[in-house]
Amino acid sequence: MAAFQTVKGFRDFLPEDCALRNYIFDRWRAVARGYGFVEYEGPLVEPTDLYKKKSGDEITGQLFNFITKGEEDVSLRPEVTPTLARLVAANQRNFSKPLKWYQIGSCFRYEKPQRGRTREFIQFNVDIVGDTNPANADAELVAFSIDTMLAFGFEEGDFVVRLSNRRLWLDFLLENQIADEHSATFLQIIDKMERAPKDVTAKQLEVIGLSVEQVEAHIKRYLDGEAVEAPDSIFAELKADLTARGLWKFVKIDPGIVRGLAYYTGTVFEVFDLKHNLRAIAGGGRYDNLVGHLSDGAVQMSSCGFAMGDVVLTELINRHEIAKGAAEQWKRRHQAPEVYLVIADDSRRAEALGILQQLRRMGIRVDYALNPAKIGKQFQTAESLNARFAVVVGSEYPLLTVKTLRTRDQMEVSAEQLPDKLAGLLSMPESGPLIA
Repeated sequence: MAAFQTVKGFRDFLPEDCALRNYIFDRWRAVARGYGFVEYEGPLVEPTDLYKKKSGDEITGQLFNFITKGEEDVSLRPEVTPTLARLVAANQRNFSKPLKWYQIGSCFRYEKPQRGRTREFIQFNVDIVGDTNPANADAELVAFSIDTMLAFGFEEGDFVVRLSNRRLWLDFLLENQIADEHSATFLQIIDKMERAPKDVTAKQLEVIGLSVEQVEAHIKRYLDGEAVEAPDSIFAELKADLTARGLWKFVKIDPGIVRGLAYYTGTVFEVFDLKHNLRAIAGGGRYDNLVGHLSDGAVQMSSCGFAMGDVVLTELINRHEIAKGAAEQWKRRHQAPEVYLVIADDSRRAEALGILQQLRRMGIRVDYALNPAKIGKQFQTAESLNARFAVVVGSEYPLLTVKTLRTRDQMEVSAEQLPDKLAGLLSMPESGPLIA
């Protein structure tokens, strides 16, 4: 019988993978807390009709959907925004506005696995719902996305936020007297224009009465800055806000960004790396009608948000020296044992176990050999685990030896003094003064 393997498009997370995943979660949550956002969660399974209502019947081709034993048509969530809209519509009276919520969890899409895309992925979802000033909320989210990238160690020149607004294309259609019924098709053409052959785009535009030259001229006005710098520019408030924060240098106006989902109504943006030609790291925008649509008009609330997935982000971290180094430092600081207890004399195992539990109750991460082992082997294990200190319990007990594994410096302390001594040593940075 052949060995079992993971289902196509799904991933195993070995301990090292989990460590990096936990680091990513920690950074996401740290930035969210700094911005005053609170965490929420919804179910992994929702009624399939929730996704159909948001995106139409064509979404079913990307769903992991099935019929339950109770004859319910349900799906593993492909995204979280519909769940958020459902939760907000049902509970918004219980919260002051605007709602600043974030969520971290798995999503599932039945797509062809490829570089930067798997069938299961973890997504960081950030939304502001019920804001009264769209420009301010949009700027807050763009700033949030930038600070999230900076929190991982990426710097200016490593990434860019490509920013646009769907209104500039809707105004373009109005100026060219294109019927509203063609707007959805037109936006899909623009969304794929960067990746499609020019002659294909030209034929698609011709069907609705437009030319590539007209579209390119409109894009050029924004890429050249002409339409961006105008006092009445659609980007004026957003630019002023981000300039005041010192973040506009990370932004590039790019009308080619429209986002593929139909529910966006205003500002849209995507975050791209500038050096590795990867897929978008994050993307989002304003969706003012979704809550009303999914609640059949019972609740109308303006909204904006963005999502960042772990697949592309993980690849980018592993390719970036500073970001990868920051991840390694975090893993050592938060996951490696701070102390490894070396039992040099097994007749003192009972006393060593007492010390072990005392230190763990203090919140110190302590590991040890479950079974008797040679002293050299225990030290090898301590170093392989990246422990900072080794505490040696031997025949001299209650006198103990504390060794700094990085420098091999050591000192002797009594068992009674050990908790206070270790607390002091652990409070110092690893690059700080060495023990004598």
